[in-house]
Amino acid sequence: MVFRHGKAAARSSVAIGDDLSRPLADKGKRGAQRMGVWLWQKDIRPDYILCSPAERAITSAHKLCKAMGADPSLINNENRLYTANVKTLLSILSDCPKKHKRIMLVGHNPGLADLLSYLLGAQTPEPEDGKLLPTASLARLLLPENWKKLEYGCARLKVLTRPDDLPTWFPFPAPNGKEKRDRPAYYYHQSAVIPYRIRNNKLEVMLIGSSKRNHLVVPKGIHEPGLSAQESAACEAYEEAGIRGEVSKSMIGSYDYEKWGSTCTVEVYAMQVNEQLPQNEWQESHRGRKWMSTVEAAGLVKEPSLRPMIKSLEAIIDRIS
Repeated sequence: MVFRHGKAAARSSVAIGDDLSRPLADKGKRGAQRMGVWLWQKDIRPDYILCSPAERAITSAHKLCKAMGADPSLINNENRLYTANVKTLLSILSDCPKKHKRIMLVGHNPGLADLLSYLLGAQTPEPEDGKLLPTASLARLLLPENWKKLEYGCARLKVLTRPDDLPTWFPFPAPNGKEKRDRPAYYYHQSAVIPYRIRNNKLEVMLIGSSKRNHLVVPKGIHEPGLSAQESAACEAYEEAGIRGEVSKSMIGSYDYEKWGSTCTVEVYAMQVNEQLPQNEWQESHRGRKWMSTVEAAGLVKEPSLRPMIKSLEAIIDRIS
């Protein structure tokens, strides 16, 4: 499979000469996600992904992977894919592990389009708009068994798919649900932790600022494919609050809220904090964080559904310990 990264933000979004750091535009994110859902629906997901080190390529690969319900650990960095020509791309294919049968390259034009033209030879399609591989497009090829010497015209094109050919909406539940939503299905399953500690024989809860710092929340995020709900929530706690700890095995509650045109369901866990990162090592230190009593936290947290969970946290901890 040959997948060109999604549409990137304008070059003016990064410093001159820093092309590697160009991020994906929102259109590019949606394009990669729609392609991921399509691969899941067709049951032709890759078992090994090689990706350019450019930010737009890495983000495309992650968005595609998660949307097809796969673990992003499939993604392997391949520095040669950035600015690669056909000779380099053939060398990359030659080096691919034999144990993998369905490999995806995630990279850039003109290299990828030139590779398609070389492998397909006279069978290369001629699109009306002249664009063989637009952004977020995917080509699936059948290659000879031996990749050590891939010759001109040796491949057969199975399918060439553009994101604009796919539905704008995402099926829920994935991959073939009848309900249509404006984000991939996994966005609507989330997990959160209520961080706590015992200090001077008293139970304390940590709240953090929201992303815009206009109210207080607990660490929460999308339940990432490839992780358990607890693991995903622990990652959010590390990123958003700069803390590590032990997440409860059992969910202590759940709640729903509206976002992205539909309802998100959040599973809530307790987290006993055993490490708090220094300010300069905390990824989102702009949020701010504060320890307080359960009574104070219940009165200040934005989400009403969290208040009874916080108020009864001591009893919950005794029950799940």
